[in-house]
Amino acid sequence: MFDRVTIAYRGAKYEIGRGRDFYGVWTTGAPRSAPLDRWPETPEGWSAAWTRFASIEAPGAIVPAGRRIPPAGPGTVRVDENPGPFGQNTDEPGEKVRPAHETPVVSAGSATLHPGQARTGPAGRAGGGRTGAIAAAALLGVGVILGIAGLFPAYLGGSSLAQQADQLIPHVVYLAVWAVSAVLILLGGTRLRMGALLGLGLSLVTFGLFLADAGTAITASGNVGGAGLVLSLLGWLACAAGSVMAFLLRPAGQPDALARPRGPELAPVMMLVLAGLGVAAAFAPAWDSFTLRTAAGQSQSLIAGNAFHNPGLVIAGDLAVMLALAAVVIVAALWRPIRHGAVLLAAAAIPMAAQAVSALVQAGQGASSAQFGISAAQASQIGLTISSGFTPAFWIYCAFLVALLVSCAWMLFTPRPVPGPYPAADGGAYGWTAAAHDDLAGENLDDEDQDEDWEGDTRDGGEPAGETGDAVTPVFEMAPSRASTAARDGGSTAA
Repeated sequence: MFDRVTIAYRGAKYEIGRGRDFYGVWTTGAPRSAPLDRWPETPEGWSAAWTRFASIEAPGAIVPAGRRIPPAGPGTVRVDENPGPFGQNTDEPGEKVRPAHETPVVSAGSATLHPGQARTGPAGRAGGGRTGAIAAAALLGVGVILGIAGLFPAYLGGSSLAQQADQLIPHVVYLAVWAVSAVLILLGGTRLRMGALLGLGLSLVTFGLFLADAGTAITASGNVGGAGLVLSLLGWLACAAGSVMAFLLRPAGQPDALARPRGPELAPVMMLVLAGLGVAAAFAPAWDSFTLRTAAGQSQSLIAGNAFHNPGLVIAGDLAVMLALAAVVIVAALWRPIRHGAVLLAAAAIPMAAQAVSALVQAGQGASSAQFGISAAQASQIGLTISSGFTPAFWIYCAFLVALLVSCAWMLFTPRPVPGPYPAADGGAYGWTAAAHDDLAGENLDDEDQDEDWEGDTRDGGEPAGETGDAVTPVFEMAPSRASTAARDGGSTAA
């Protein structure tokens, strides 16, 4: 389903439609795997694709390609001149603006593109944006290198992270995610945005974790911070700076917005938010449970790990983790496009999952008598044995975490809608809603070629669509379905 190509409109030489995660223009009859150009699957992307399609197609030749696609209507972007071959750059090297007598074609939300001017990337990125992406990825790379270097010197109490498996695993996970973020940013386009959200979400949540470690080194006796802690803190700072820089780039044609969920989205979003708040709340109580037994049959049970039984700076760090997690989860639930929200949510869930794994590894290693102020000689003398386990709070935490990950998967794999136009409220920009995939399930539209044209509808002046000399932007005259309404309300203007 995700790999199908749906052609919406066609002309004498070209056709426009939707592929996987993009809008594209194809030469009529060409393989669907080779579009002439593509734009991101956003309202601005569709507007830019339609404007380009209308500028290169013969006037009056554009017709709808399916029974569910309405004919062209009023509200056109007119192109008065033949722009020349599609995608061919007829400008001189380094020239940014064509001669004044040529009609510009404006892509909504992006830089002006002139007929015949080559695009600089999937969303018309400028060279400055590419430079910014490289700089952001470089900062992330420096942060990852510093983090790796910080694994080996002393971190807290004279021990390095590499010597403590329960501490090593979370830090390796953080560094791996930041490295993936840097790669996505370098790839550019939609991946740049996803990489920025991935790095930013991780940096926000791990800020509190690193603050708690720094607080432990400052306030707790016997846990002096070493070079490993300093390098790790510098690595976090570099990664956070790179993530913010990438987030501020905002590739052209790829808007992000916060949108109120409606209809069928409402219940999953509520479950997502509740799961996130549950994880945040369950992070504070004690997780570790210990039972001490002597050879004489005496036993004592203890719990440890309550976030509020620590020095002030450590408590501040733990509170920062909880607040950042709750905030990121709520923002991710409302973020559109929804898959960008899923990436942001995954960035917040990953460090919390790493904390659970760390706790499991620590419990598997067992506890020493020194943790309870009993020397090894005394423990041997009384025949002391210590068993480790978890409190109910840990398992509640894990249950909420699983629900959060399930919600993340739901957001990530929610089918994207097929393109469908709707009139913009202000009349000066173009908005585009979509009918869900299932709305086309019964139409028997062929993936490769949909030859059935729309018949019967006319333009306002009574003239059949597609028979005028002007290329027009298509407009729906029918009420959208519940699914398309939800997609429009949640999927247009801002992730």
